[in-house]
Amino acid sequence: MADDLRGLLRGIEVFAGDLPSFDPRETPDEPVPLFTDWLLAAVRAGVREPHAMTLSTADAGGDPSARVLILKDVGPDGWQFASDAGSPKGRDLAKRPYAALTFYWPPLARQVRVRGPVGTADPEQSAADFLARGPGARAEALLGRQSRPLGDPAERDTAVGESLARVAADPGLVAPGWTLYSVRPQTVEFWQGDRERRHTRLVYEATPPGWTKRMLWP
Repeated sequence: MADDLRGLLRGIEVFAGDLPSFDPRETPDEPVPLFTDWLLAAVRAGVREPHAMTLSTADAGGDPSARVLILKDVGPDGWQFASDAGSPKGRDLAKRPYAALTFYWPPLARQVRVRGPVGTADPEQSAADFLARGPGARAEALLGRQSRPLGDPAERDTAVGESLARVAADPGLVAPGWTLYSVRPQTVEFWQGDRERRHTRLVYEATPPGWTKRMLWP
């Protein structure tokens, strides 16, 4: 079975089809405009959930964790995402306020990696983000039980149903621990894959008041 799986994995084609070009010499002086261009290109290419990203954190002992979240915004404060402060990721960030984000758009063979310290928005911004979520998402978050053991799916369904009733009765209800976070990048890397493995890598490094660009070997 192991040999069959190994053969299957090695036989899966990668970097197939017509891939976009990427000339680092024709890039802006800062990373946000280029990231925006790449994200919009993924949208036009029909990439499903192009705003999904892998958030990587580490706990107090340095043990890493990773999970997929949705990007909320990109701007002067950095790359934004939201979560409950009592969740595993929230506890990690309370101990070690530093994170990495990874975006990957397979049809374009493009990857973006963002690394830097993490800050939190003010309570009003966090509350506004929470209230912009759908009723089901708000109901789940109000439970405050993320990643805790679940004995029976029926218990979950009952709790979510009760929480939905709370949301319907009080549409302005906000989970007390809901937090809008921002990764304030120290580095942002743009990676363009190539079928012949001549990948192009461009990294922006924060050198206040601006940015320095350099290429990396594949």
